[in-house]
Amino acid sequence: MKKYILVLLLAILSGAAASAASLAVSADSAYMAEDYARAIDLYEQSLAQESRSADTYYNLGNAYWRNGDAGHAIINYERALRQNPSHADARTNLDFVRTRIQDLPEDDSSFLGNLHEGIIAWMSPDAWAWTAFILFVTVAAMAALYIFAGSVLLRKTGFFGGIALMCLCIYAIIVARQSAAARYNHDSAVVTVPTTLLSSTPKATQNATDKVVAIHEGTKVEIVDSVMAPGSEGSERWYDVKINNATRAWLRARDVERI
Repeated sequence: MKKYILVLLLAILSGAAASAASLAVSADSAYMAEDYARAIDLYEQSLAQESRSADTYYNLGNAYWRNGDAGHAIINYERALRQNPSHADARTNLDFVRTRIQDLPEDDSSFLGNLHEGIIAWMSPDAWAWTAFILFVTVAAMAALYIFAGSVLLRKTGFFGGIALMCLCIYAIIVARQSAAARYNHDSAVVTVPTTLLSSTPKATQNATDKVVAIHEGTKVEIVDSVMAPGSEGSERWYDVKINNATRAWLRARDVERI
């Protein structure tokens, strides 16, 4: 009986995978035929039915961009890079689309912070994990060289080389953990409406003393907190967001989509 249940489950899973693959093929065909709205719908269905792949998010981002939706194009390029930080095409297209949006916040991150982010983007989380493992094995070899080598020069090489490689191994572990954790971090969002307002207070009706700034589609924000506040149609959610390290304000949650 258990054997038949297992066979049935395998058949169901195989059918679902084939269906998702068929959707992706149909989506590619719709994209090539310049039917971008249909391609978007099919790519979305494919993502709902199969494991979320960087390539599918990348293709969906392309379809959104061709369909005139820069906000959702950016979201899906970002999601592709969450799945695979080294996806060069997604990185290139994301940088291109960002040059076409109205708001491009000033990057006030530190040099070391930007360097660290660039290193994370070199490889996938799995590749960084294997790099850390290889470095650990090499550290063990250096330790053996220090312990068993008869030459003073070789022992020094094993000692100092082992220390250097241990530091690199620890850093590779940190990068692998951060790269893997980024897949499940949904604190970033992108504006998906043509224009929304950053406000000093989370409310729909602003006073003359409230500071209000307009931002536009495609702007990326970091969500710090959220509250429910009275709105024109009852209570609505507002996000406390940062655009960069110097700008923090409130905006309506319905005007953005989390990455």
